[in-house]
Amino acid sequence: MRPYTCPKCQHSLFFENTECLNCGAILGFDPVGMQMVAFDPPGVPDAPWPLLADAGPPMQPCRTRLEYSACNWMVSDNDPQQLCQSCRLTATRPDLSVAGHRQMWAEYEQAKRRLVYGLLRIGLKPEPKQDPGDDQGLAFHFLASQPGQPPVMTGHDRGTIILSLDEADSVHRESVRSDFGEPWRTLLGHVRHETSHYLQHRWIETDSAATSLFREVFGDERADYGQALARHHADGPPADWPQHYISSYASSHPHEDWAETCAHVLLVQDAVETAQSWGLSLSSPVANSQSSADLLDAQSWSDLLLSQWLPVAQFLNAINRSIGVADSYPFLMPSQVVRKMSTAARLLRGAAQRNA
Repeated sequence: MRPYTCPKCQHSLFFENTECLNCGAILGFDPVGMQMVAFDPPGVPDAPWPLLADAGPPMQPCRTRLEYSACNWMVSDNDPQQLCQSCRLTATRPDLSVAGHRQMWAEYEQAKRRLVYGLLRIGLKPEPKQDPGDDQGLAFHFLASQPGQPPVMTGHDRGTIILSLDEADSVHRESVRSDFGEPWRTLLGHVRHETSHYLQHRWIETDSAATSLFREVFGDERADYGQALARHHADGPPADWPQHYISSYASSHPHEDWAETCAHVLLVQDAVETAQSWGLSLSSPVANSQSSADLLDAQSWSDLLLSQWLPVAQFLNAINRSIGVADSYPFLMPSQVVRKMSTAARLLRGAAQRNA
């Protein structure tokens, strides 16, 4: 994620900003131009927002911003949709009248926008499901557990992603992380993981060559999923899992190996773009002009991962230890994991090329 500057005063901004704290300009993110833009919003409801200094055609704020102040993305004025490219993927919101739900849902939406940004950067644009039978679209359902009912289980099924609102509660999330022995657990990680299942469903299993490569590296996904997960939860991961998988959960089934690995590729893509944009490079720098599409080139992925990202990650861990907090990147990179990540990058690149 690259940093942005205010179009009015050139003050530094972050991806989530809705206004410039230096000059007060009203801001919005344009996902088509992939840039932050500044507006002079009218006082008339539902009127288009003109860009400052006539910098381009007027735009509409996402309806989620107008109704809930929970989005900063914009929509082209001639787009019949009232929701931005990220918010239109949300099929179900929790009951926002319940105390705490609105803030937790907004945090999930913020993570989803970062995910969608990353997908757009590599040339993949998921479209919302048109109906329950739509096998190509994507739909997020943010659900809250109800008293006396079984807890909501996060998961994916053919483009339908269910996300438990409980995960947006930091205390609950930390408790589950500890119970499952995970090195970390984040909302963005959940969104990336479940969306990786969708990417495999939408763009990999529909291509015979991609499926063949998938099975060669990750295993045959046709193995019984329920039995594999039951075995994993009963017996735990194999003793040597750190040499072959990015996480212990990845060892449970080829589907989960892919989802964990692909989500990690998306993580590294975002992190490397951020480091490059801030001029942070500790060893064997890759040219700052390199695009995100190039970051998915399997020929350069291993070098990128080992010579650029890992030194930055190790530096972040060292800084964290200096101030007394846990490592920000508690992962190992044995050769088998690097190979799987290179393959995932190759499969994503092929999907983007077919989607062009």
